[in-house]
Amino acid sequence: MLCSTCGRRPVVPGTAGCTRCTVLHSSPPGALMAPLPPPGAEGLYRLRSPRGLAVAVVALLAAVAAADLLAVVSEVNLLRVYRDSEGSFVVLDGLRTAENLDTVATSLQILTNLATAVVFLVWFHRVRRNAEVFDAGAQPMKPGWAIGAWFVPIANLWLPRRVAGGIWEASVLPGGGPGRRADSPLVLNLWWGVWIFDLVFGRFASRQYTDAVVAEDIVEGLRLLLVSDALDAVAAVLAILFVRRLTAMQGERATALAAQVSSGGPVPA
Repeated sequence: MLCSTCGRRPVVPGTAGCTRCTVLHSSPPGALMAPLPPPGAEGLYRLRSPRGLAVAVVALLAAVAAADLLAVVSEVNLLRVYRDSEGSFVVLDGLRTAENLDTVATSLQILTNLATAVVFLVWFHRVRRNAEVFDAGAQPMKPGWAIGAWFVPIANLWLPRRVAGGIWEASVLPGGGPGRRADSPLVLNLWWGVWIFDLVFGRFASRQYTDAVVAEDIVEGLRLLLVSDALDAVAAVLAILFVRRLTAMQGERATALAAQVSSGGPVPA
């Protein structure tokens, strides 16, 4: 039996509507996100605004970028200390000060990245659950993979991007036209490409610096780390753009769906 509202999807047992229409049916006009599903509709997803989480993620990503820039400054300072040694010996006090600054920067990078990862995963899971309401058929993986995909060795280089692609597709506002900015996942692709490249390059740079013994190798390792930290800052900025854009898209899609349902029309695909 098909949904009595949209006429396209199977009904949820005990109701006259599909998952999406049942969840959205009681939304007030103009509401950003729908309220709880009606009693008896166990297992249904409901729309929840990701805006609050998005604000927190953006703030933490900005902190990540700031920590990366501090690391770049500390590495430039270390390079200066080694260059000033002119191949003879490094002044101990200057080296100790430069290394202390680098240690502080590295510690801040670790702390900000850990905090960001936790909040980002919560936000990512929420927008994935919203996407299940918008268009479950566009999702290549179950909602739980919004978190699990990040912890699968090797496969986490592409599985989260696959999940994000489904979320993006479901969140696009229908009828926007082929040239509409929201239709293109360019910012998603840029963020993912830069982040994955930096993830691999950063490990290589860290290994080169850790294994360095002579001054020449240390300087080369520092140069690689400097590039890696700069790339990480770029990835953080691109992640901010991605989070902001996807959050805005979901708000637009939720508003459009609520307005469509309240007017008695079919829910757009």
